[in-house]
Amino acid sequence: MSDRIGVRARRRSPALSVRVRILAAILLVTAAGLAIAGTTAYVVQRERTLIEIDAVLTDTVDDARIVAADSAAVDVRGALRAVIAGVRPATNESTLAVIDGVAALEPRAVDFRLADDVLVARSVAETATGEVVLGTVTASGRLLRYVFVPVSVDGDPARGTFIAAFDVNAELRPVSDASRTYLFVGLATLMVVGLVGWVVAGRLLRPIRGLREATARITASDVSERIPVVGHDDVSALTSTVNEMLDRLQGALTGQRQLLDDVGHELKTPITIVRGHLELMNSSSAADVAATRDLAIDELDRMGGLVRDISALAQVERSALAQRYPADIAALVERVRQNAGALSAHSWVTTETADVVVAVDADKLTQALLQLAANAVTHGAPTGAIELGSALTLDAAGQPRLQLWVSDHGPGVSDELLPRIFDRFQRGTRGRGPAGSGLGLAIVAAIAEAHGGTVLISPTPGGGATFTIDLPADSAPATPDLKDIRL
Repeated sequence: MSDRIGVRARRRSPALSVRVRILAAILLVTAAGLAIAGTTAYVVQRERTLIEIDAVLTDTVDDARIVAADSAAVDVRGALRAVIAGVRPATNESTLAVIDGVAALEPRAVDFRLADDVLVARSVAETATGEVVLGTVTASGRLLRYVFVPVSVDGDPARGTFIAAFDVNAELRPVSDASRTYLFVGLATLMVVGLVGWVVAGRLLRPIRGLREATARITASDVSERIPVVGHDDVSALTSTVNEMLDRLQGALTGQRQLLDDVGHELKTPITIVRGHLELMNSSSAADVAATRDLAIDELDRMGGLVRDISALAQVERSALAQRYPADIAALVERVRQNAGALSAHSWVTTETADVVVAVDADKLTQALLQLAANAVTHGAPTGAIELGSALTLDAAGQPRLQLWVSDHGPGVSDELLPRIFDRFQRGTRGRGPAGSGLGLAIVAAIAEAHGGTVLISPTPGGGATFTIDLPADSAPATPDLKDIRL
């Protein structure tokens, strides 16, 4: 096959669900706990049983010595006969007497017989030194724990050995049976835990499945669906957070749709005007061509101003979370007063000054005040004074507030226009100069909201309107709610 360089799609096996992974983790931990507990119990019980076997064998040695001493036997056989008769084997235990390497005596009623060549030969070899020997051996298909007790009588040259041995497997059978029962109980417990865990995990994860299904249904054009909040746990808190996020997204999408609708409406008029004049223009008439050109340039300038204002509004709202720095408010207002002098021949007067330093975006706040100044020039009195000012006040909670205002002495704001004056593309009565884009006051409101404040309108004494930017006068910039951003 020729070598090819390419991208090969890899088929991924479906990932296990969270419910399965949670249940698997619970079962693994439970199984590990049960296994550790069962193994520990088995080992402890087994060791205890082996210790008890050794204790019984040790007692058997003492009993055999006492019986042999009390028997007053004159030979080894007589002593061993007394021991066999006097030391009764316990359950799962057997005894045997060996004389000169031959199995000679054993009890009549025992659970098993010890007359095994391997065991007899072992007893002869291990008691050659005359010491008591405790050990383990496999004989006649049994695992035996034994004790060899040498027996001798003065005047008798024969060598005798008393053997007592336990069937270890028989002694451990209750422990093994208990462990087997524990195994069955553990498996049943795992099944119950698995069933309960499956149901409980399903109930706990049901809101998350609802979140997934709801987010799958939500599209870029429709974010109106909300997820029901059930309970008061972490999952319900997550549901509430997702719903709040959807509220913010819906608000942002609504603002975008409204902006697109407004922009389309605002651009349609000048485009229609230019198109109509171009279609009706008499190309052979120099005067008609010049008039149409002037009209087209005027309409293009209007569209250019509209685009600039939209860009300015978007820039304000995008930079709403930008860091702000302490600024001298008195110097800021004075700079605005000097710059406003270029807007008109009005008398620009500072009526009050707040000599404070507040954390603000000085450039954006200057832009807002100049926009209010331009609005006063356009819609206020044609001549006379326009007042600017700043003051530090306290709100109802005793918190400091910074207020900056621009007052004119024109006709004021009508009650009909007042509720929607800060909406995009909202224009007041035709003032002096070219018509604006209707975005100026919307930009002012966005700048105020970016500072955590608002814009207030009040009548000027003697006639006119006063626009006041009201901001919190603290050193930490406020963070606006994203759902209130209009663009």
